[in-house]
Amino acid sequence: MVDLSQLKPIHVPDLSGRTILLTGADRGIGATLARTLVDHGARVIAGVYGKVADSSLLDGAETISLDVTIQAQVDAAISSVGERLDVLVNNAGVIDPIGHAADLPTDSLRTAFEVNVLGVHRMTRAALPLLTASQGVVVNAGTGAATTPMEGWTAYCASKAAMRMLTQMFAMELEGSGVRHTFIGIPPTDTDMQGAIRQAGLNPISKIAQSDLVDPKVPASIMAWLCSEDAKARTDVIQDVRDDFFKPMMGL
Repeated sequence: MVDLSQLKPIHVPDLSGRTILLTGADRGIGATLARTLVDHGARVIAGVYGKVADSSLLDGAETISLDVTIQAQVDAAISSVGERLDVLVNNAGVIDPIGHAADLPTDSLRTAFEVNVLGVHRMTRAALPLLTASQGVVVNAGTGAATTPMEGWTAYCASKAAMRMLTQMFAMELEGSGVRHTFIGIPPTDTDMQGAIRQAGLNPISKIAQSDLVDPKVPASIMAWLCSEDAKARTDVIQDVRDDFFKPMMGL
């Protein structure tokens, strides 16, 4: 098992000339990724939902209001891109509600599926014409919880598992289109979401001390790398921040 404290950010290549549309950029990994992409020369359209936690992280990005559950906002986001889009990063995601499966009202699961699954489908489908023209890439922010049941995470585990399969379906059915699709597993990271997990205290992930969590710069750097031309040689649909492939880049 990888020691989370050993994970380090990797080198991000120059992204000049690349246009990247990012969802869920208002906080956490998304905001850190926006900062990383801008700092490496990309044109970034940063979709935000609600209040931005740290506006300095979005300096240099083109910020737009984007709720991935609303088709009109998705269409507006695609229109704001212009004629070229190289990368779509589906980072928007929710973990709520946290609670035992038998205790959760069925309808309470709806938002997680609306954002984590239907939102990814909605964004990807809307972006495909531009991505096909650029031979671009879709990067979906995943998690090991997509394949590992975790107490209290019915909404999150089930919806992320569906996102994982959705990524594979797009990759299979669009093989030959030139558009690459990646689901990147992200380990427990020091974000507001992890704070909610820790407060709930329902599974081993909630017991990880904040000081032992992964710095958001680590997954952000790998997601940024996946946005680069260098990533074309990496054809795996299912990837993970902890993969052996990335360890040498971290100096491990």
